[in-house]
Amino acid sequence: MTRATGIGSLPGTSSREAIVAVRDLLLDGDGLGLPYLPETPARGPGADMIGRAAGLLVDLPVDLQPSGWRFTDRPGRDARRTASLLTEDLDELAAAYDGYAGPLKIQVAGPWTLAASVELHRGERAVTDLGAAREIVDSLAEGIRRHLADLRRLVPGADLTLQVDEPSLTAVLEGTLPTASGFGKVRAVDRQVVAAGLTSVLAAHDGPTVVHCCHPRAPIPLLRSLSPAAIAVDLTQASAARWESLAATLEAGTDVYAGCLPSSPEAPVPSVRESARGIREGLDRAGLGAEWLAHLTVTPACGLAGLTPRAAQDVHRRALDVARELTEEQP
Repeated sequence: MTRATGIGSLPGTSSREAIVAVRDLLLDGDGLGLPYLPETPARGPGADMIGRAAGLLVDLPVDLQPSGWRFTDRPGRDARRTASLLTEDLDELAAAYDGYAGPLKIQVAGPWTLAASVELHRGERAVTDLGAAREIVDSLAEGIRRHLADLRRLVPGADLTLQVDEPSLTAVLEGTLPTASGFGKVRAVDRQVVAAGLTSVLAAHDGPTVVHCCHPRAPIPLLRSLSPAAIAVDLTQASAARWESLAATLEAGTDVYAGCLPSSPEAPVPSVRESARGIREGLDRAGLGAEWLAHLTVTPACGLAGLTPRAAQDVHRRALDVARELTEEQP
């Protein structure tokens, strides 16, 4: 069976509306949908991906500066607002999934995207200091463990999947992040160091894990080496080489979240048949048959915060329709 889910962010400023919309859409999909706790960054700082993950850090307080999130000596107003927004989300989640038993996905920004985005006291990105990056890894892992414990308490019947979002991973590995001055580039981080950090964070969950990187040059072999349950990548413009790498991923026992639906409001929206055909042809070119469709989950390429609420719901419905068509073709 091919499944369908979303990546994370949704438009709008109502946590309740977003959570209920995801629940109703994905639990009304013939068992194909994987519901998740959405992010609604339009609510302001602290509801964004970076602010939310920074708020999970243990003993590493952050504050919001004109340039973005920065580590501080003690929690302040921004940290309190971030905690309040997360509490609101968890309360709404508990109400929406009262009595629920089944799969539920959550998303957290990964340690390297966090280190690439949060500044040290002196204004440089935390990723420039590998000692600070290691502290982020350890602190985030502990924060995720506490977050998962809260979720298990609030929705005790949920079978949780942890998705770690790393949109900045390619820039960290390639050394393309600009320095604070804008006149240089941050030195690339060694792949083994990156892999070790991600492994530590994934180990915070004893259930299924997903690593998501929507960059066109997402390092699929590295993601595969972490042995998550699945990797999530953008397939809207996938090359033959990318499908070959995904075939190796599937054969290694790691499932794939196939981001075959565009998440940009400017991108043309393919039909359900076109999306399904693109996935089948990609697998065919890589030498894999229809039996591998059961190891795919259909998703948007990335978050949907840039769409209208109606358009975001349409993407979820389309993902379910694509998953349904691919399920019908399985032996």
